[in-house]
Amino acid sequence: MGGLFDLAGKAAIVTGSTRGIGRAIAGALIAAGARLVISSEDAADTARVAAELGMPGMACDVSDDAALARLVDFSVAELGRVDVLVCNAGITGQAGPFADIDMDDYAKVMAINLRSQVVLCNLALPHIAAIGGGAVVLVASLSGLRGNGRINAYALAKAGVAQLARNLAVEWGPRGVRVNALSPGFIATELSQPLLDNPDFMARRMAMTPLRRPGTPEEVAGAAVFLASPAGGFVTGHNLVVDGGTLITDGS
Repeated sequence: MGGLFDLAGKAAIVTGSTRGIGRAIAGALIAAGARLVISSEDAADTARVAAELGMPGMACDVSDDAALARLVDFSVAELGRVDVLVCNAGITGQAGPFADIDMDDYAKVMAINLRSQVVLCNLALPHIAAIGGGAVVLVASLSGLRGNGRINAYALAKAGVAQLARNLAVEWGPRGVRVNALSPGFIATELSQPLLDNPDFMARRMAMTPLRRPGTPEEVAGAAVFLASPAGGFVTGHNLVVDGGTLITDGS
């Protein structure tokens, strides 16, 4: 890669980067020339993927504010700077309507999917601004843009992530920091395998997706590289939907 999509010399933090979309984003940033810190809550997974990718790694529970502070300090120490932050770590929580919600599960989902991104941005963005600017990609979700009878706290948190990107874009834009959200639709990952194996779900979901297929983690990663690179240099406060068209169709 080069030119518009060149990230040579850039340093990044990617949370939740040991599998699925997060790992694909990490791989794509590396392919574009960036160095980065691999992170997940599982120490063994983090060490394994960091070794596979030849990058430093640090286990981090993103619901722990002190651990997030250590992650930023570790990244600055290992990489010398932070140009790009990708907040990807998240959990789905328990499915069901709000009427039946378990508020302890709700609190956990909100802490990991939304609060952690607020805290990590507050810790990392001053470092990005201090070197003249850079880019933040907050991973949201198509579920934060549509109504759903079963995805409760997760969808609410992801809608909040998109708003966080807009607010932070306004707050940090004058210091050269771009902040965008990325909203994947239905992506084929390990976590989505039960749905991929469900013929009824797949028939219904593909009928309401113009491209008639799930997305791949690499396709989401490509969008993240765009938002992190010079190609996206005049894009901030945006929520980039990567969903094969699910959002814009009524299925007819």
